[in-house]
Amino acid sequence: MSARRRLGARWRRRRPLRTRLAVVAAAAVAVVAIGVCAAAFFVIRYKLYQQLDQNLAQSATLIAQQHRSEGLGVMTGECRFLGAPACSQLVPADAADDPSEPYLLPVSDRTRAVAAGHRPAYYANITLPGGKPGRMYTTTFGKEGVAVQAALRADIAERGVSQAASLLAAVGGAGVLLSGLGGYWVSRTGLAPITRLTATAERIAATRDARHRIELPPGRPARAGREDEVTRLATSFNTMLAELEESVAARRRLVADASHELRTPLTALRTNAELLARADRLTSTQRDRASGALARQLREVTGLVNDLIELAREEEPRPLLEEVRLAPLVTHTVDAARGHWPTVSFTLHVAPDAADLTMPGVPARLSRLLTNLIDNAAKFSPPGGPVEITLTRTELSVRDHGPGIAEEDLPFVFDRFYRAEKARALPGSGLGLAMARQIAHAHGADLTAERAPGGGALFRLIPPAP
Repeated sequence: MSARRRLGARWRRRRPLRTRLAVVAAAAVAVVAIGVCAAAFFVIRYKLYQQLDQNLAQSATLIAQQHRSEGLGVMTGECRFLGAPACSQLVPADAADDPSEPYLLPVSDRTRAVAAGHRPAYYANITLPGGKPGRMYTTTFGKEGVAVQAALRADIAERGVSQAASLLAAVGGAGVLLSGLGGYWVSRTGLAPITRLTATAERIAATRDARHRIELPPGRPARAGREDEVTRLATSFNTMLAELEESVAARRRLVADASHELRTPLTALRTNAELLARADRLTSTQRDRASGALARQLREVTGLVNDLIELAREEEPRPLLEEVRLAPLVTHTVDAARGHWPTVSFTLHVAPDAADLTMPGVPARLSRLLTNLIDNAAKFSPPGGPVEITLTRTELSVRDHGPGIAEEDLPFVFDRFYRAEKARALPGSGLGLAMARQIAHAHGADLTAERAPGGGALFRLIPPAP
């Protein structure tokens, strides 16, 4: 890498984005302004000298016509005044034929070559006698071997060129100044959302508070797909902050709920452990009762902790999937529930067209989902009350005939640790339905809850479309 490139890269690294954007924008506008002024200068200069050259060509033609029969040497004028006719002279191709009087205009080998017809006519800037600037035109004469030279003072053209240069220089300087101001304005306004985004990110990093948001420009909301890139970036950042805030709030709720749910069984565990520590003072019946209670509470705490670990992952693990036949899986789960809930009547109906129904998944996880749904229905069923499980080609439904789900509880039945007022006296931690929905979503299925007609709750598991 060359030294110039290394210097440029070092400068870009050490300058903030706003400065670099301002410099680039100002440089681009300045280059355009200077280019336009330079082009205008050359056009004005060309037009002024073009007009002067046309006058010289006309004067040379007139002189050639008027002095066709005269000899060589100076023909007209001394080019002393701006308004005087052009001064002119006739020059032979051979210097030996020059007149005795000196020429008024400069004569060179190029002039002799034009007279001899070896070179074309040409224009030249000269200095006239008296030190005034002039413009000279040399062309062939009517006679063979003779050239005519005509000259005019070029004061007006040079003054016009000088004035145009001064004016365009002033315009170019103003353009460069305005480009600098415009570059600063563009960088300040264009990067304002970026500045707010940076400040918000720094504030969140310092305070660890994800409630802050980037302020979007006021005005009517932009139509979808028509926002500028910076506005879309700010909107996406605000969306990310909202998700982060919800994640942080969910984590805090999970910790608070887990602490609340664990407090009661841990207290009971400590009480029973302290009671068994004084086993010498208890009868055998009391010791057996305390040991049984301790074992049950350990199983409850172990199950609660395992459920928390699974739910805290937010996502289901992704082992190798297989095509799971739902009818045998549902039959096995219902048979297991009959042994666990002997006082509940379970009825299973499998539609003929659903006997071979399959869905991609993990059998153990799908079995856990069905077990949670059936246990939830059995828990709320009255003694001897039926729980109806139906499998069709489109859905699996589990219905109980218990008290049902209140309208105000329907939106929250799948939330972690949520327990309706009627369920607070029943066993459980409020994690079963949350885990069931998580497993369903991991398998691409949809799990819904509703009030069943005639009373009770109805849960529907809709497998993914094949």
